[in-house]
This record gives sequence, structure tokens and C-alpha cells, in this order.
Amino acid sequence: MLLNIHVKNMALIDEADIDLTEGLNILTGETGAGKSIIIGSVNVALGLAGFKGFAREDAAFALAELVFSVDNERQRKALERLDIPMEDDQIIISRRLINGRSVSKVNGETVPVSLVRQVSEILIDIHGQHEHQALLHQKNHLAILDAFAGEELLEPINTVRNLYREYDSLEKKLKATDLSEMARAKEMDFLAFEVGEIEEAALKTGEDEELEQAYRRQVNSQKIMEGVTEAENLTSSDFGGAAELVSRAYRSLSSASAYDEKLEMITSELADIDNLLNDFHRELADYQESISFDAESFNRTEERLNLLNHLKAKYGGSIEKVLSYKKEKEERLEELEHYEAYRLRLKKELETKRAELLSACAKVSAIRKKAAELLSGKITAVLKDLNFLDVKFAIDFQESAPGPEGFDTICFLISMNPGQPLMPLQKVASGGELSRVMLAIKTVLADKDAVGTMIFDEIDVGISGRTAQKVSEKMAVIARSRQVICITHLAQIASMADTHFCIEKKIVDQEAKTFIRRLSDEESIEELARILGGAEITATVRQSAREMKELAVCTKKY
Repeated sequence: MLLNIHVKNMALIDEADIDLTEGLNILTGETGAGKSIIIGSVNVALGLAGFKGFAREDAAFALAELVFSVDNERQRKALERLDIPMEDDQIIISRRLINGRSVSKVNGETVPVSLVRQVSEILIDIHGQHEHQALLHQKNHLAILDAFAGEELLEPINTVRNLYREYDSLEKKLKATDLSEMARAKEMDFLAFEVGEIEEAALKTGEDEELEQAYRRQVNSQKIMEGVTEAENLTSSDFGGAAELVSRAYRSLSSASAYDEKLEMITSELADIDNLLNDFHRELADYQESISFDAESFNRTEERLNLLNHLKAKYGGSIEKVLSYKKEKEERLEELEHYEAYRLRLKKELETKRAELLSACAKVSAIRKKAAELLSGKITAVLKDLNFLDVKFAIDFQESAPGPEGFDTICFLISMNPGQPLMPLQKVASGGELSRVMLAIKTVLADKDAVGTMIFDEIDVGISGRTAQKVSEKMAVIARSRQVICITHLAQIASMADTHFCIEKKIVDQEAKTFIRRLSDEESIEELARILGGAEITATVRQSAREMKELAVCTKKY
């Protein structure tokens, strides 16, 4: 459930806090008052929209923040799978824009906006003003059916996707073998050259690193010798260096320790230093003998290193990659040398994989058809509640070439009048009818997914009268089992509000500002009267508004 919407510096809103309740939350207001800013801010917070067009350019920052309570076990488990931290069964999602950059956080932890979108799918379902137009595109019908089929479809459809990837890869390999004799011979010559060039180099893993170290040592041999010689002069006993001084100090201290036992430990430490210096000089002498510069050896090292760098630049960034490239080309060369056998093997593998794919597609199709029968019945029942009196709804299946989603092509069919045949939904439904069909679908899917909050942004487009009343009654029914937030301009729907908010635009210091306030029962009736009466609100209009509210209260009791 969405507990709170907090907005700062968004369009005409300086700052607004909306504390929402259970049941049906209605938002009304004059055209242009800023109703779209509220839903827009929710979409921004959830990463479904950007700040552009909402954030105020004169403000230092913009903020959209949502607070959800999570009391559904399925939601909790879904959030746990995303590693979302929970605090007191609440999720706080915020998105802030500062200096042109947006930052998304969940319970104070910075997260990518893609993760916020995943969280939003678990917590909330938003039906936008134009979302019903998605029904005009037949490809979306399959996504709706799969969403209804739910978990039963997950493993089978993943099997289909994996098999299709393997099938597609084999099919591409087989097409790639469609070469002329001349093209095959040309490719074989080129492959043989590349394999031979790498093979002739007799590469060894790690060889390049060893050669680079040797090359650096040889190139800088003079500097190394100068450093070693100076170290020898500074520490040896032949030139009055550290060894001579330490030896003299040891002899002096050793004589003194004969008169004071406390000096014995210090003398012993100095003896250790003297021994270490002697060891150091032996190792330094051995190193000096090993670094003599050999021009012939240097040339060999340089030539070998140039060869390795050339091969790495040509076939990969490392010796391991060069060797891997060689193995890959050897396999391709062997395929071309045994061309017909290779093509025959690919054809058999492709046939086998196609059979596996078709079998997996058939399993997916069977699950879909079972789900389609149930979905059709549920949608038909909801449509009748929405004033489609003689409606028939069905889902048509056609089999096409197998793909990553199976071989089903489906289409929603509808008949809205007696004697009218079932026809594709996108060909016969008007905008208002599509809106009600989408409401029916959302209702059924919400029951399936146990979404805690549903938002409807002007679901009433293109409807009025008896139909509007039926839509309002359906929304009241939906709101019994989950939170519903609805922006509307119809009195029939607004009258059903459990909690009613009014969005108003006022001039403050010669600037237009948007404000949101929760209405009392009497204020709600006054707002209904405004919607019904337009420019002039008479006593008769107020009485009609009061009767409409009383009728809504009675309707919700049953």
C-alpha cells in the first residue's frame, strides 16, 4: 500500500505531502490545476519517467518520494530476491535531481533506476491515460496472457528461450557453410596461413612477461651497474664504507662490554648487523657477475619480444588469447577440410534441436490455452460489470514459426452486441471501450498478482452516464481488496471515494502554485457539486451531489 507521496519543486508544486489511505483514494480538480503532476511525480520516483518537464528549472533540486507499507508475504519474498532492505515493513523510494543528475534510493541506499523499476512492478500497478492504446497492438496481447498464466509458465518459457537460442545459433552456422568451392578454398588458405604463423612462433604462456623483464634489465644495464657499484662503495670495507665502520664499532663496543654486562646484548645486535652486511656483499657480488651486457643476447630478446607483440596485436591482447584464436581457427579449418560431413552433422543437429524446440513450444502453448480459457471467462465477467451487457470475449490462437516466445500468435476477440461476430479487439473497440477493457484486464491481473496498489489516471476518458456509474461501482469493488488511487473528472467515480483529495491552482505572489488538500465529507460534496454544476453551483446541484454521495455510500455497503 502507498502510504505517502512527497513532492518538492515539481512543476507548479513547491512542496506537497499526500497521506493516502486504504480503499479508494480519489483526486479531482479543475483542468490545468496540476493533477498530472502528481501521477507524473509517482512515475518519476519509480523510474518510469524522467524529471524533464516536471522539475522546476529555478529550483536547486527536485524530489519525488514514495513510502510503501508491505504486508503481503509474496511481495516480501519478491523484494528479498532483489536484496531490498526492509525497515519496519516499509519501503521508501526517492529520486532526487541535483545539478542535472538524478539519484535513486531505496530505504536510504543508492540503487540503479533499473532496480527501482523492478521494485515498482512488485508494489504498484499504474494505468496511464493512454495505456489502453497498447491493446491496439496485437503483440501486447501475448504479454498480457503470459502475465496471467504466471509462475506455471516461467520454467517452460525459459526452456523455449534457451532452445531457440541454440536452434538459432545452429541455423546461422548452417547458413554460413553455404560457400562456393572457390570461397572455401580461399578461406582455407587464409586460415592455414594464420594457424601456421602462430604455430611457427611456438608460444609459451607467460613468456612475454619474462622477456619484458629481461629486456628492461638489459636496456638499463648501465644504470643498474652504476647503482650497484655505488652501493658497493658506500657499504664495503675497502673504501671505508658502512662495513668498515660497523666492524670498527663492533670491536670498540666488544672491548667495552668486558666491563659492563649490560652492553653484551647491544654488542650482539651489532654483530648481527656486521654479519648481514657481509651476506649482503656476497649477494651483491654474485649479482654483479650476472648482469654483464651481451649485445647478441639483447638482439635475440628484442626480436622475440617484437614477434610476440606483433602476434598479440594481430590475434589478441595476450598470449592466452592468441593461442585460443589459433585453436578456434584450427577447428574451423578442420570443418572446411571435411566440409560435407560438417554440413550433414549441422543439419542433423538442427533437425534434432527443432524437434526439441517444437515440443517445448507445444507445452507452452498448452499452458497458454488453459490460461486463455480462464482469462476469457474472468474478463467477460468484469466487462459485464462495466456495462458491456451482451459482451463476448475470446482469445484466438494461430501457430507461426517458432521463436523465443514459442509458436503462438494470439489475438483478443470481442463482440459487444447481440448477433455481432467475434472480431479483433483493435478493429471494433472505441477509445472509451478500450479503456474499459483495459480496466477489466488490470482488475483480473491484479487479482492474479496480488498487487497492493493500483493507480488509474483518468480511466473515465470517453465514458459517461450509466457506463460511468458501472465503472465507479467496479472501482469500489476493486478497492475492497487493495488500495486504489484514481484521478477523475467524473462525479460518478469521485462520489465513490473513501478518501477525497482536491488539487487546486492558486496565484501566490503573482505566481501560479498547485496545492493538494484532503476534503471532509461536506467539502467532498461541494467538490462533486462543482464537477456537476460547472460555472454556477445552485442549491439543486448541491442536493444532487449530496444524493450522489449518499447513493455511493449505500452501494459500497453491498
